Amino acid sequence: MRLKNIAGSREVIADSRFVIHEPQNQKGKWQDLFGNKNPIQIEIGMGKGRFLMELAAGNPDINYIGIEKYSSVLLRAVQKMEENELPNLRFIRMDAEDLCEVFDKEEVDKIYLNFSDPWPKDRHAKRRLPSRQFLARYDRILSADGRVEFKTDNEGLFDFALLEVEPAGWKMEASTRDLHHDKKLFPGNIMTEYEKKFSSLGNPIYKYIIYREKREN
Repeated sequence: MRLKNIAGSREVIADSRFVIHEPQNQKGKWQDLFGNKNPIQIEIGMGKGRFLMELAAGNPDINYIGIEKYSSVLLRAVQKMEENELPNLRFIRMDAEDLCEVFDKEEVDKIYLNFSDPWPKDRHAKRRLPSRQFLARYDRILSADGRVEFKTDNEGLFDFALLEVEPAGWKMEASTRDLHHDKKLFPGNIMTEYEKKFSSLGNPIYKYIIYREKREN
């Protein structure tokens, strides 16, 4: 369950220099914010930040942006950054539906979706982060050779995600229904808080990597 209503979380986030408070003003200028020309990768629904912080620490030549909707969850990531600041990582508190208002065409090189809300009711399908509606948003902001990497422990959500790929105009690069026993995809895997919890219970972890065919501009 996500944390909710932690007293003072919004105030801490509002004062944090690690959070970009008007991200729409950075559209097309994210590299300027980091002060370099390094590629930009984002995680949508970053939770408490474990995954991105480990990525950023191990890849100083890549800029990372974590997107989280809930203040009480983002608060934990901010607190971690206060203890161990990473110059190539920043956060945004926003709804993922606003991605195209914040990132310009081809401004992002990779998108991570980790243990997203499954939105189990059929009428909420378009809210699922691997839905064709969201894949259309990713298409607008990803570089020509960009990738989306999706992990979940929810088999129903994974089945849904697989069915969305082709109709949305994407191609499958790799997929597995048991990531932690997959000799190709598991090496280098970084676990999120949820992944550590679910895998410790014996739950299989599902993953795919998708891309779009290169198109003429």
